[in-house]
Amino acid sequence: MEFLGTTQTASYCGPKKCCGLTSLPAVQVPVTQECYQPYYLPGYRYLNSWRPSLFYKIANVQTCPDESTSTLRPPTILPALRSALFSRYSPHDWDQSNQLQVRGAEASRLWASRLTDDSMRLLQDKDQLTHQMQEGTSRNLGQRLSDIGFWKSELSYELDRLLTENQNLETVKRRLECAANEVALECLYHREKRIGIDLVHDNVEKNLIREVDLLKCCQEQMRKLAQIIDIQMRDNRDAQHALERDLEDKSSAQCIDEKCFNLRNTSDCISFFHGMEKIDGTISVPETWAKFSNDNIKHSQNMRANSIRLREEAEHLFETLSDQMWRQFTDTNLAFNARISEVTDVKNKLQTQLAKTLQEIFQAENTIMLLERSIIAKEGPLKVAQTRLECRTRRPNMELCRDIPQFKLVNEVFTIDDTLQTLKLRLRETQDTLQLLVMTKCRLEHELAIKANTLCIDKEKCMGMQAGSHCVA
Repeated sequence: MEFLGTTQTASYCGPKKCCGLTSLPAVQVPVTQECYQPYYLPGYRYLNSWRPSLFYKIANVQTCPDESTSTLRPPTILPALRSALFSRYSPHDWDQSNQLQVRGAEASRLWASRLTDDSMRLLQDKDQLTHQMQEGTSRNLGQRLSDIGFWKSELSYELDRLLTENQNLETVKRRLECAANEVALECLYHREKRIGIDLVHDNVEKNLIREVDLLKCCQEQMRKLAQIIDIQMRDNRDAQHALERDLEDKSSAQCIDEKCFNLRNTSDCISFFHGMEKIDGTISVPETWAKFSNDNIKHSQNMRANSIRLREEAEHLFETLSDQMWRQFTDTNLAFNARISEVTDVKNKLQTQLAKTLQEIFQAENTIMLLERSIIAKEGPLKVAQTRLECRTRRPNMELCRDIPQFKLVNEVFTIDDTLQTLKLRLRETQDTLQLLVMTKCRLEHELAIKANTLCIDKEKCMGMQAGSHCVA
């Protein structure tokens, strides 16, 4: 404990003056004083080094004139008694200090009570304000989710209608392209692949030429309409992409706002993000936001209206040309059927002739074989007759007689030789006939191949394309 009014190094060393007081009142010192051994701590102010200023002044006033008397020294007392003996303040100071402490304590208590009441009211007001603001934000998020759901339903409905219109327009475009295709001209090109005598300028070719001329009359108009429809389909796809992007953005915003709407003060995923309230990355206001989706829907509706108008124009064009095209198509098909029937009949006849020719060839080959065997069989008798005549030429003298055997042998030789010549001539004729039959067979097979090629072109390729174009149309 520090005592004010003196320094730590001060010591009591007053002059020896006599005072009126002969002696100070006796102070009873406890017996334990002799055993008191003070314990000094560094930096601590001890009572034996303290000099009370008040007592010092009083001692100076009451000193005796006789200065030869011994110096007044305070008796040796305990430190606890020194503070009670040598006081520093007066009772008035003590009363003022107590009153000041009481008034200060009352003022602090009143100020603390007032501050506590104000703090409680402030806490209630701020808690209510925060709760109201949070509820208002939740209501606003709910209303925002309702608005997003409304525009999502409108965008989805318009997108479905636009997709249906795109499919209908694509069907009309395919019909126009198939109608504008030169199917009859392709049939003419295929019929140019006919071989030989089948390259006939028949009724089929005449009807195909008329059909080509009829198609060329409306081909340019259909092609232009198909090009316009293609451009419209591109515009429809642009509107579709705008709707899809808007719908996708609204789905993302809906997910984010639903997450924000479901956040509570006890949620786990909340955290501090200081400075976010100062960042403004918005690029639209509710009016422009709603206008953006409304403009996309209006643009899609305009594209659908244009598509419907083009489809009606295409249907009107189809109705205008369908009768003429159908009549010419029917005439061409009838000509094809008639021509196919004719070629089929000829082909059947040729196949019959080919079968008969093959039978004749077989018989001619058998005849040639028999003739060759017969000629070979005649060579033996001819050799015998000629050998007999040669042997009889060696008869001596008068034995060389033209007798009946000689006459018969000569006649036999001539007869066999004539028979051989006849058989060989017939063999050559049969061989020539066989060659003719073989050539006829080749020609018939060639004609059959030609007719088969013609039937393939007319029946499968041309009629197939005609039927396909009619089905698409």
